[in-house]
Amino acid sequence: MSIMAYQSVFRTELFKGHVALITGGGTGIGRCVAHELASLGAIVVVAARRREPLEQTRREITENGGQAHVELVNIRDEESVDTLIRNVVAKFGRLDLLVNNAGGQFLSPAENISVGGFRTVLELNAVGTWTVCRAAMLQWMKEHGGAIVNIVADYFNGFPLMVHTGAARAAVDNMTKTLCQEWGKFGIRINSVAPGTIISSGMQNYPPPVQQMITGGFHTENPSGRLGTEAEVSSAVVWLLSPGAAYVNGACLRVDGGSSLSKAAMIPHPDDIPIKAFLGYSNASRLGERDIPPAFGELLAQYAAKKTTSKL
Repeated sequence: MSIMAYQSVFRTELFKGHVALITGGGTGIGRCVAHELASLGAIVVVAARRREPLEQTRREITENGGQAHVELVNIRDEESVDTLIRNVVAKFGRLDLLVNNAGGQFLSPAENISVGGFRTVLELNAVGTWTVCRAAMLQWMKEHGGAIVNIVADYFNGFPLMVHTGAARAAVDNMTKTLCQEWGKFGIRINSVAPGTIISSGMQNYPPPVQQMITGGFHTENPSGRLGTEAEVSSAVVWLLSPGAAYVNGACLRVDGGSSLSKAAMIPHPDDIPIKAFLGYSNASRLGERDIPPAFGELLAQYAAKKTTSKL
């Protein structure tokens, strides 16, 4: 075997003889995970709807001595997913590792998202992930065990401009915790990884003004002072799939540089006060200031005097 192009931090042949399925494996984070697992000896199957990026990933891996194969799938279609899992098991005789990375969304203020658009993203990201998990469990892992990692997102403080995917990713994370409890008896471990803002091909989906906002200043607005890389997400996925994480089940590993704890808002908040404050005291300028530093008392007075458009 030639020297692998991908330089993993994990030991060589960690997954030798294992079969790994990565949905959405032709681009971005999924492609990176496929490269790393192949570099560690796994037989990798990359699956998605479009053949061209899958074939490109397969060529990249095989040209560097790895084993990679392509399967087409529409994760929104149950029959397509069942066929995918059946093909993998028939070809390789097993399915040890599953990474649910396939998904999609679009950027939009919540009020502009139609019911149909909202439903489509939930069906793809949440129902699609469930469909693949269920098929893998029923067709192989229920009898033989396995490890699953679901890719979610940094939805923990809401997801402005992508309410649909925030709802879907939260659903997947909760589903992961539920399946951990129900499927542990089958020898199945299932965890999720929540990437923050990652430098990836997915950035092409954002319009130029958003790209400029991210690269112009937002990229430093977290404790690590930068954006993340595909390889950093992949390392987390690989660790969760590995024997080293044998006692990790139902967890959500945040790979976000601490951004979910402290970060800039993706959308600007108003400088005025659109939502009227409730102060309680009839004489807010005096009673409401008891034991409060003067500067904050001034704020209370401003809140009491503020006229807003809110009817609440």
